Amino acid sequence: MTDTAPPVGGRTIGLAHYAGRAVLERVLARHGATFQEQITLRAAVTADGPLERGALVERVTDALKTEAADVHATVDGLLAAGLLAADGPLVRPTDAGRELFAVVGAETGEISARIYAGIPPEDLAATGRVLARVTERAEAELAELTRAAR
Repeated sequence: MTDTAPPVGGRTIGLAHYAGRAVLERVLARHGATFQEQITLRAAVTADGPLERGALVERVTDALKTEAADVHATVDGLLAAGLLAADGPLVRPTDAGRELFAVVGAETGEISARIYAGIPPEDLAATGRVLARVTERAEAELAELTRAAR
């Protein structure tokens, strides 16, 4: 365990992100799923009801900062696998999709509990506040870069 705090910056935040993502991707691989599929399922499962396909794609595109065409392909794959179902323009998770999402969530929840064990709640709260601010500022910069590129 690290006793001295590294300086906070993009590298430190990125290393933590990639370590956590690698854990999730290992769990997902055991279930034959990908990271983008899990994020797409999450958006569908946590929605208040069926979503228009475009709204689902937009949620995932916004979350992952990826191309809509990639997310459309992911939705197509989830539909073909029976994890999502379409009713006209509306998309909803199937029972199998909800079950996969729940199983992966349970497995990663146990791992996350071990990862965060022993970290004082006030440290976690401060980290949450800082990361929320970093995310907000990075998204503002990304929006500016996107506007400038047009």
